[in-house]
This record gives sequence, C-alpha cells and structure tokens, in this order.
Amino acid sequence: MRNTRLNHPGPSVSILHYWVGRLYLWMHRWRVEGEAPAHPQAVFIAAPHTSSWDMTITIACSWVFRVRPSWAGRQEMFRWPWGWVLRWLGGVPIDRRGGKGAVPALADLFKKYDRLYLGIAPSGARRYRDHWRSGFYHVARLAKVPIYCGYLDYKRRVGGLGMRFIPMDDLKADMDRIREFYADKIGRNPQWTSRIRLKDEEEPPQLAAGTGG
Repeated sequence: MRNTRLNHPGPSVSILHYWVGRLYLWMHRWRVEGEAPAHPQAVFIAAPHTSSWDMTITIACSWVFRVRPSWAGRQEMFRWPWGWVLRWLGGVPIDRRGGKGAVPALADLFKKYDRLYLGIAPSGARRYRDHWRSGFYHVARLAKVPIYCGYLDYKRRVGGLGMRFIPMDDLKADMDRIREFYADKIGRNPQWTSRIRLKDEEEPPQLAAGTGG
C-alpha cells in the first residue's frame, strides 16, 4: 500500500481523494508506480494519449500520489456559470490578451502560482499525429521548472511518474531521452500513438510567436 502521508511540496489533494483514486484503480485493475514529484512546480507530460479514458485514469493515479494536477484553458472558458467547475477540475485560466502567445502565457502561470503542476499532452488530440507539439518543452524552459514524464501503460495497466529533467540548451538530446523513456509505454489504442518528434528538431523554434509547435 502506498504511503498516504503527504510527501511532496506541490499542490495536493485530501486523503479522501487518495482513497477514491485507489478504489477507482482497484476496480479497473490498475496500479501506480514511481515517486511523487520533489519540486513545488513542474510540467507533467501526459503520454501516450490515445483514449478518452486517459484523463480519468490519470486523475486517479495523481490522487494516489496526493498530487493535484492542473491544465490550462483560455480565460473565456472560466466565466460564469461553469468557471468554478472547471477550476475544481484543475483548470487554470491563461490570459493571452495583448497578442501574448500560448507559451509565454503558460510560463507566466509559474510566476503567478508558487505551487503548480501543469499537465500537458504534447500529442494534442487522441489520434495519430506525425509530431508532438513543443509547447511543453518551451514552457518548462522559460519558467525554469523541471519536466516530469507521466505515463499510462495499458499493456501493464500501470500509470505513474518516471524520468524528470530540467530542459537545457540541447533540444535533440532531451528529446532522445524522452523517446527512449516512452519507447515501451503502450497506449489504449496503439495505432493512434503519435510520433515523438518536435517540428523544432527540424526547424528553429519560434518562441517569440508562442506557437508551441
């Protein structure tokens, strides 16, 4: 049984969330592995992302870690009457007024919140793409926070947190490490698993434009 003691410095959930997460995973014959994050701020990769089931399993795994992950959405989404529901589900509004791109806006969240675990699915939609979006990498680099590789392996029915690193100046080397880490992680629909490659590996990154790949 995983230790229920809160053992990480980031945004957390209650002991009730922990037991709900454990019950959900037990019912679906899943388990967690890895350790809770050691940093109060981080970007979490969510991969491989091939099914709508990924979100519920990911949330249950994070609750077992006693972690409260967040996701970002346009500020307009958080207006009344559903804004409070989206925030309760971990949503964080981003302000892109004034022509600010998505990457700088997301990086600014780490200035606003002292404790933040921002989950990003680089593949985007639950279908095959020939590249990952690079936003997760550039957000972490601009915010100077580590990247944690979160995963769901449907073959073993295991979810967890694995490799972590702080992005430096060698994009290719960092992506090679990410590719190696996810090489044996199997999604629910393997045929929809996106190719782990960034356009930035072939083209100069356009951080100023904030396109995020």
